[in-house]
Amino acid sequence: MSAAAEGLVHAALITDEDVVRLRKLVRDEMVALKFSLIEQTKMVTAASELARNTLRYGGGGRAELELVERGGKRGIQVSFIDEGPGIADIDLALTDGYTSGGGMGLGLSGARRLADDFILDSAPGKGTTVTIAKWKLF
Repeated sequence: MSAAAEGLVHAALITDEDVVRLRKLVRDEMVALKFSLIEQTKMVTAASELARNTLRYGGGGRAELELVERGGKRGIQVSFIDEGPGIADIDLALTDGYTSGGGMGLGLSGARRLADDFILDSAPGKGTTVTIAKWKLF
């Protein structure tokens, strides 16, 4: 049985090693749900980008991973939560090429394209929560 099958899994995002551990956890859960290699790669890539953003821009935080069901579909959902400075202009932050930290500006927008569901909740001084999900018909 997978870790997420037993309930919500919490993972600290404090160091680069935590990002590596989260990538493995997401991949293991995707394999357990029998997602294709392409879908695994999309979700692991999105999770990696968001975990790095949590470290770089949010000052660290945590991820919460769970298995979810909705309308005959099962999937994996991962939330990235920090108590950093927040995002003042969400539309701008989701624009391809926009960066506030010298990167390529594809982290948030890329993660949104790679996931089936993408929810971003943030405000200045309130931190940021990004939730992504990948779904599979059963």
